[in-house]
Amino acid sequence: MFTGIIECFGKIVRIEKKSENLSLYIDSPITPELKIDQSLSHNGVCLTVVGIKKTIYNVIAIKETCEKTNLRLLKIGDIINLERAIKVGDRLDGHIVQGHIDQIGVCSKIIEQGGSWIFSFKYDPKSQNITINKGSITINGVSLTIVNSNKSSFSVAIIPYTYKNTNFHLISKGSHVNLEFDILGKFFQKRMNLFLNK
Repeated sequence: MFTGIIECFGKIVRIEKKSENLSLYIDSPITPELKIDQSLSHNGVCLTVVGIKKTIYNVIAIKETCEKTNLRLLKIGDIINLERAIKVGDRLDGHIVQGHIDQIGVCSKIIEQGGSWIFSFKYDPKSQNITINKGSITINGVSLTIVNSNKSSFSVAIIPYTYKNTNFHLISKGSHVNLEFDILGKFFQKRMNLFLNK
């Protein structure tokens, strides 16, 4: 479990296709503190550390993960958001994040507004994921508050600190991002579907 508060950046230094899986080698400042079998959020995707060598560690994304996330679009040199799992007893500064991506969204607009930015995203409504104004969402692993909720789109406000300390400064119109919708909203949607399909 994660909180959506990004700890640091990781840089992709090597990518290997192994059968239908993707092996990613990541250089990060926290590598010396990691251990094998540890879970980390990579752009919001929970992956397990399988190898460590100096400042570089290795994770594997299976076929289903690659199909559902933007990990398959990564290139050598790309910068990703990293977060280690929360410790019991820590403050929950963001919101409850599972590290299980629901679907990919596409950046549709970026507006600079008085030193901050409004990022707008579109997503396929067929998956029946929902957003609400002032509700939570995770974008590339970043816990954010929704400021404009529609059926298949939403916006978030990005302050300068978040812009600088996450890979939001690398997102442009047309960029694909990982979306994890709020778990409470997903439970509500499932209950409503069960009720309506009785």
